[in-house]
This record gives sequence, structure tokens and C-alpha cells, in this order.
Amino acid sequence: MPNILHHEIELTPAFHDLDPMDVVWHGNYLRYFELARCALLQQIDYDYPQMRDSGFAWPIIDIRVKYVRPLRYGQSMIVRATFAEWEHRLKIHYEARDAATGQRLTRGYSIQVAVDMATQEMLYASPPVLLQRLGVQE
Repeated sequence: MPNILHHEIELTPAFHDLDPMDVVWHGNYLRYFELARCALLQQIDYDYPQMRDSGFAWPIIDIRVKYVRPLRYGQSMIVRATFAEWEHRLKIHYEARDAATGQRLTRGYSIQVAVDMATQEMLYASPPVLLQRLGVQE
């Protein structure tokens, strides 16, 4: 089991993140998830530069978002990214909550697979480097 299962970041949307209805445009949540995912991966020293240097690309092959409550300008939120699966693919769950009240705003997940950069072949099991960074393999 990984030593670090989750990581949280706090964000406040900028004015340019709003749609004409004065709420955060739905597509921006993917950017917020990405920021949380990178912070989580940095905790295990396997962010995108380290992935590339280890010889693997990790494209996202599936991403889902469930919008629960609107996020508005100036409203701070906590975005939590959590490792959910890592043996055959990398699945990360996300949850955004209002920083003041704790009310859930949005949730979702992303799925990434390892691709050997030298051969461009997708792996059907996570490479040892990910498992080592997670602390599940010596």
C-alpha cells in the first residue's frame, strides 16, 4: 500500500475562469484536477518530468467529472487527489469541496496508462518505477 495515498491543494478561481452565468466554466475543473494530480505525483517524486525521464509517457485515456454544486468567483475550494489504482493503470480520484463549509462541489477521476516511449507500446501492467515510488515494490 502506498505511503502517500492523497494530497490536497487549495484554489480560488480567477475571474477569467467564469462563464456568462458567473459560475466557474465546467471545463476549468479538469485544470483544477490536473493541478491536484501534479501535486500528488510530486509527493512521490514521479511528476511528468520524472515520468518522461524514466522512459514512460502516461496519457489520460479516460476522465470523468460529476458536477454537484457551482463554484463562484472568490470561493476557495480544497481539491483532493487520491491514488485509487496503480497495478495495471493509474487511476486518481478527485474531490473538490468548499474550503469554508466542506460542501462537495465536484468529484471525478482520471485513468492513465503507461506507454513505453521507445516503442510507443502500451504496457498492461504499471512499470516497476511507479510501484517503487508508491512504496509497494522494493
